[in-house]
Amino acid sequence: MKKKVILQFDPQHSRNPEGKHVRDGLSTVLAIGNNLWLSCDERTTIERLSLQADGSYAQHQSFDLEDYLDLPAKGKSEIDIEGMGIADNYLWIMGSHSLKRSKPKRHQPIQKQIEKLAKVKNDPNRYLLARIPILKDAETGEYTLMQKADDPNSPGHTLRAAQLHGDTHSSILTEVLEKDEHIAAFMDIPGKDNGFDVEGLAIYGKRIFIGLRGPVLRGWAMVLEVEAEEDRKGELHLKTLENGKFYKKHFLNLRGKGIRELRFFGKDLYLLAGPTMDLDGVIAIYRWPNAVGQQEQLLHNNELQRLQEVPHGSGEHTGKDKAEGLAVLDEHHVLVVFDSPTDERKQGKEGVYADVLRLVE
Repeated sequence: MKKKVILQFDPQHSRNPEGKHVRDGLSTVLAIGNNLWLSCDERTTIERLSLQADGSYAQHQSFDLEDYLDLPAKGKSEIDIEGMGIADNYLWIMGSHSLKRSKPKRHQPIQKQIEKLAKVKNDPNRYLLARIPILKDAETGEYTLMQKADDPNSPGHTLRAAQLHGDTHSSILTEVLEKDEHIAAFMDIPGKDNGFDVEGLAIYGKRIFIGLRGPVLRGWAMVLEVEAEEDRKGELHLKTLENGKFYKKHFLNLRGKGIRELRFFGKDLYLLAGPTMDLDGVIAIYRWPNAVGQQEQLLHNNELQRLQEVPHGSGEHTGKDKAEGLAVLDEHHVLVVFDSPTDERKQGKEGVYADVLRLVE
C-alpha cells in the first residue's frame, strides 16, 4: 500500500549555483522527530523540512556544510552526499567517495562525445565522512545543527563538529581499502561503472555502517562497518575493531543489486537496493535481521527479508524516478524519495511527492 506526501521547498534555497533544483537530485533522507533531513547530490548543503498539520513537509531551511566543516574545496565542488545518519546528538554525513566518468551530450560532435567517455573526474569534496552536533530546540521542537554545543547527555562534555582525516583525492577510509582483496581493484573505476561508490549510511551506537552501491561481486553487495574516534586536534580517525582491522565487510546476496540506502530500526537494518549501473531495474527494500554485534557476515538471499518493491521509471520514463533515499517512519512505514523525478511527481514550481510505503512482511 502506498500514499504520496508533498515535500515543499523554499524558492530562496531550492536551487544550487548552476540552477538545479534540490527536488531533481534528492539522494538521501533521514527522519528525526517531526523533521526530514534531505540532501541533493550536487550541493554542499543539507535541507530540513518540518511536518505540517496536513501531513506534508515544508518550512524549508538549508544548512551549508561549509559553515561547520573544513571542506577541501570550499565553494568549488559538490560533496555528492549519499548518506546521513544520527546517533548521540551527532548528525553524520558521508560523500560518495566515487570517481565519475564524463557524460556524452547528444548535441556535441561524435568525436567529442567519444573523447568524453575516456575522461574520469574527481570531485575533491566527495571524500567526506563527518559529524555535526544536532540538538532539538526546546521552544520550536525543531532539530538544528551547531558548530559546537554542550552535550545534554553528558554534563561537562562538549559536542564538536569533526571529520575523518582526508584530502582532495582520498581519505583514511579509501587508503585502507586500496589494499583490500575484494575492493582494491575497483577503487580507480567510476561509480557508475561498478566502481567503488558509497550510497547509504546508518549508525548504531558507535558503529558506522556504510552501504556500497558498487562494487557488486557476482551479485553480492557489500556493507562496511567502521568506528571513528577523535584525536586531540579534533580530527576523526578509524578505530581498530575486534577483528584487528579498521573495518569489517558484510556480504549480502541481493541478486545483482547494490545498496542505495541504509536505515536502522532497532537492531534490524533496512536496505534500499537497486541497480549499481546506470540503468532501469528492480528496486526493493530488504531487512537484515539483527545486523549489529556480528562478526563479518555473508548472507544468502533467503537469509534476508524482501519486504517491498519500489516503483521506478521505465518505458517513456526511463532514467526517471530513481529511488535514492529511505527514511523509517515507524515499524510498518517508510518514506522514499527519488532522484530525477518525473513531471507527474513534481508539484508546482517547488514541490515534489515522496512515497510512503507500508512494508509487507
